[in-house]
Amino acid sequence: MISNFSSFRLQFFVGALICAGLMGYALYSEFHLHLEPCPLCIFQRIAIIALGVIFLLGALLAPRSAGGRRAWAVLAIMTALAGAAIACRHLWLQSLPADQVPACGPPLSFMMNWPFEKMLTAVFKGSGECAEVNWRFLGLAMPAWTLISFVALAAWAGFAGFRNRTLPTNTL
Repeated sequence: MISNFSSFRLQFFVGALICAGLMGYALYSEFHLHLEPCPLCIFQRIAIIALGVIFLLGALLAPRSAGGRRAWAVLAIMTALAGAAIACRHLWLQSLPADQVPACGPPLSFMMNWPFEKMLTAVFKGSGECAEVNWRFLGLAMPAWTLISFVALAAWAGFAGFRNRTLPTNTL
């Protein structure tokens, strides 16, 4: 019998719990540490939430076929890579010299009234508040930690969805 920890369902459930923990810390840092999230931070949060939902749905539906598990894994990996791309953009903005940082733009709540394409373009161009580094842990800024998290979660999804699951044979 396959051990419980090696089951696709449990591995995807663990992925969902990790995403919930990441969101919990994001909310803690916003409301208790008073770190105001910039637009790129908000989009990274959206990617974490989407990834968590994919992990949770994959765990609840737990496909029995290898193709079904791989499909859920690919969906999770693509979502994690999108989040990683946002985190990379954020890190790039934070690495710019002060004289090359874009000016601060309007808040995301204001931009939400714009047409979607214009709002998305403005967010990904970044602004001054996205270039600020106001939190570090072990020398890395928050976007670096989210990048590490996205890469780790993509690897976790790949492991859960693509590993060979063979049942051991009974030996007497």
